[in-house]
Amino acid sequence: MSEDAVTPEAVDTDAAVEDTAPVETDEAPAVDEAAAADEAPAADEAPVADEAAAVAEFDALDDEADADQAPALPHLTSETAQTVGRRKEAVVRVRITPGSGKFQLNGKSLEEYFPNKVHQQLIREPLVVVEKPESFDIRANLHGGGITGQAGALRLAIARALIELDSEDRPVLKKAGFLTRDPRAKERKKYGLKKARKAPQYSKR
Repeated sequence: MSEDAVTPEAVDTDAAVEDTAPVETDEAPAVDEAAAADEAPAADEAPVADEAAAVAEFDALDDEADADQAPALPHLTSETAQTVGRRKEAVVRVRITPGSGKFQLNGKSLEEYFPNKVHQQLIREPLVVVEKPESFDIRANLHGGGITGQAGALRLAIARALIELDSEDRPVLKKAGFLTRDPRAKERKKYGLKKARKAPQYSKR
């Protein structure tokens, strides 16, 4: 028998070897997707939680710093109003609060500061028109001008404060003319005249 001849026993052994050899494929090994999905969020949640805690701590420190630096502001409720009124050279700042109708004008009562009954009636007109003559206490700081100018400025400031507290009072006050700033002022004196318009008596000779 020649050396190149193949016996049936050899063929059987070669087939057995091929069956036992590992099979190579292009497919990747299967991975448990559920387990991977559970691990991924857990890894992502930790940095997010740390970042949120750091931001909250920073905001708390920032708020404390602002609270220390910010000056204390006057407490104003919805039933408190602050306004300014002007007339001629007078300027009046008013704070109005619920009360019994008391006036405190530069530390004095209405009768002490404005002895004239006409001025007292002028100042109370906005309160009387809205039918609230004794519903509020009024504190005012008056300066500049004279008595008449200060009375007109105080009336304007009170009328403005009333519409801040109740906007429904605006039509009544507007119709009465209490919300209009009076622009009239003393005209300056002219050269060669005694006053703004008055001239000296004319003499022919």
